[in-house]
Amino acid sequence: MPPLTTPKSGDALFASVDRVNAELFTLTYGAIVRQLLTDLEEVEEVNKQLDQMGYNIGTRLVDEFLAKSNVSGCVDFKETADTIAKLGFKMFLGVTATVTNWDAEGTTCSFVLEDNPLVDFVELPDTCQGLQYCNVLSGVIRGALEMVSMKTEVTWVRDMLRGDDAYEMRVKLTKQVPEEYPYKDDD
Repeated sequence: MPPLTTPKSGDALFASVDRVNAELFTLTYGAIVRQLLTDLEEVEEVNKQLDQMGYNIGTRLVDEFLAKSNVSGCVDFKETADTIAKLGFKMFLGVTATVTNWDAEGTTCSFVLEDNPLVDFVELPDTCQGLQYCNVLSGVIRGALEMVSMKTEVTWVRDMLRGDDAYEMRVKLTKQVPEEYPYKDDD
């Protein structure tokens, strides 16, 4: 039996991941959002596209996270949310989130970000007030959680680009999918 390894800290994970220049990343993301606004014209369609892009990223990012973090399976949604907030955000964005506002059933919570590197240099014009500029993050969360058998709904509650005091995503676990194994034991 291999020795048990403890999960790495958020800072250790952030240091171990190859990074691109933060300004380049921020400006590239801004250019993608701008191009989507030009191509799709409807803000709601851009929101959907950003969410879908994030979902596709999240389904792949979870593999890298699990491989580099030494995190084994989480026992429940609360532990999973805490792991995402303290390790996942730190590993990929260099920030941590706070998990708050749990409902009584333990199936809905909020991720609160005080800092968001996606929005450096960003001001939303009046014509884009319905734009969920960071919707790619909600898609990443949804995609990553689906890969670990948790179907979720993710919505933005607060956004500093709209004058709020923080960035807050509300995450609701809609279904815990039992893991299916493709092969049966021959016992």
